[in-house]
Amino acid sequence: MAAITQTLRPATESNTIWGWITTIDHKRIGVLYGMTSIFYFLVGGIEALLLRMQLASPNSTLIGADTYNQLFTMHGTTMIFLVVMPASVAFFNLIIPLQIGARDVAFPRLNAFSYWVFLFGGILMYSSFFVDGLPDVGWFGYSNLTAYTFSGNHRVDFWVAGLLVLGVSSVAGALNFIVTIVNLRAPGMRLMRMPLFTWTTLVTSTLMVLAFPVITVALVFLLFDRQFGTNFFIPAVAGGDGGDPILWQHLFWIFGHPEVYILILPAMGIVSEVIPVFSRKPLFGYPFMVYAVISIAFMGFGVWSHHMFTVGLGPIADSFFAISTLLIAVPTGIKIFNWLGTLWGGSIRFTTPMMMALGFITMFIIGGLSGVLHAVVPADTQQSDTYFIVAHFHYVLFGGSMFALFSGIYYWYPKFTNRLLGEGLGKLHFWLMIIGFNLTFFPMHFLGLQGMPRRIYTYGSNMGWDFWNMVSSIGSVIIAVSTLVFLVNLFRSFKSGKVAGNDPWDGATLEWTMSSPPPHYNFETIPTVYSRDPFWEEKEKADAAGTPIKAPVSHGHPHMPSPSFFPLIAALGLSLAAAGTIFSNVLLAFGILVVLIGVYGWSFEPATKPGAEHSGH
Repeated sequence: MAAITQTLRPATESNTIWGWITTIDHKRIGVLYGMTSIFYFLVGGIEALLLRMQLASPNSTLIGADTYNQLFTMHGTTMIFLVVMPASVAFFNLIIPLQIGARDVAFPRLNAFSYWVFLFGGILMYSSFFVDGLPDVGWFGYSNLTAYTFSGNHRVDFWVAGLLVLGVSSVAGALNFIVTIVNLRAPGMRLMRMPLFTWTTLVTSTLMVLAFPVITVALVFLLFDRQFGTNFFIPAVAGGDGGDPILWQHLFWIFGHPEVYILILPAMGIVSEVIPVFSRKPLFGYPFMVYAVISIAFMGFGVWSHHMFTVGLGPIADSFFAISTLLIAVPTGIKIFNWLGTLWGGSIRFTTPMMMALGFITMFIIGGLSGVLHAVVPADTQQSDTYFIVAHFHYVLFGGSMFALFSGIYYWYPKFTNRLLGEGLGKLHFWLMIIGFNLTFFPMHFLGLQGMPRRIYTYGSNMGWDFWNMVSSIGSVIIAVSTLVFLVNLFRSFKSGKVAGNDPWDGATLEWTMSSPPPHYNFETIPTVYSRDPFWEEKEKADAAGTPIKAPVSHGHPHMPSPSFFPLIAALGLSLAAAGTIFSNVLLAFGILVVLIGVYGWSFEPATKPGAEHSGH
């Protein structure tokens, strides 16, 4: 094995395909996460378009009921687990070490492992298409839909195996960023000097570590129910012992509501970086923003049963979760008012990143207001399982997360490419997306109040839902056009965009102090931090002294660890073992063996390949 390792392992990062496969550089892993999540965004978007085309008119026969169930299951699963979460992790990888003044994450090989596990988990889930068709039980997987009696093929098995693998990726990455932020901050960067995006990354990672074990337990129970005939979720049959389908709902939503904040807190962090820069003001109420983030995470574990007001929990439980749902709106409101306070009196520049950030705030407010309605138990009971709910969570997750993620892309793209995304196409992307988004999802409020249920694949022309469904479907086409505009901008700017320079936005944080793109080692000399906005402080001192900011000059490359292919091997083995739970014990055993080989090689592999010390890295 040592000979193979020496032959295949590059001494330093390279731009070859093998160099990308073996990379452990956090910036490259961030790019891999980002490009993969964009690919799945297109997949999930195509699924959504097909759903909307089916519902554009009554009695449509474009797709059948079974295909519809497969598409809406995978649309929800894809957008949550394969788009928004990994896109956030892409930003974690790209930005966090630069913002805290670190040369890398704490565990570079674990970082690579988490990406490859994510990639293989998504492939595993979608490979169901080539066996029995895609999973068809909804992204929430409620019992008894997932029971073997009602789903006797392998669709649910692929869904379970894929989510279990993706959970490993999420927890591994989260632990890495917790250790990185706690241990690798630059001298002087106390907790209350960290950028707010770093704070939201730390809190989000903590949520992942605490929430994902719950869904893992639920998925293992479901796996046992399907594979070994246990009865965790299957009710008693013919007088025998049985489980409780409501147990799945409790476990799923104890994970699922913190998951909402896993999706939205990174978006709030991005917006909290963009708005101060383009308002030319420090973030208003910084300490309150930090405490609000922590409060949201803590309270997020106490609101899960507002998804379950119709299951008969009783008035005491319903009252508790209604109150807790109202209370969690308080720290969210604090953040919104602090963003508005940052804007107030600022020297605002309406660049594309700023417009996307403002789009996030306005759309998220609409989603938040409809969410507060669901804290009122009678109103929630009326709206439950109607399109009103669909409107609400898309305003929060698409109107929230996606607008903020696009804001982050436009804001940080020049740092890693030295090219600015086109402002003209960027603004066109924004206006098409916000118009298409509101046309798509705002009419769903009306449809829900008119009684249109979720998860139906067709409806009669006598129901009165024709007009708003057509409007909603037209809006989805406009969103698709806006995405095409973004892709054209993304790839055209990479080659021919305006050269950005090191600090195109007059940034406040440490990532703007280095060259664009950053060197492999990030910082030749680790900076010392004296304030919350260290680069603004440095520029103010230089202006006061009448001296220009010195451009980064390299005098020698710090030592960095060499690439490795063992994380890829371990991740591949984990996915093969998960597939073995579906098909055969032999494949399961082979996958475990591959995992052990990968972990063994990883454990005994030297940090640096001989010769790398003399290569400048």
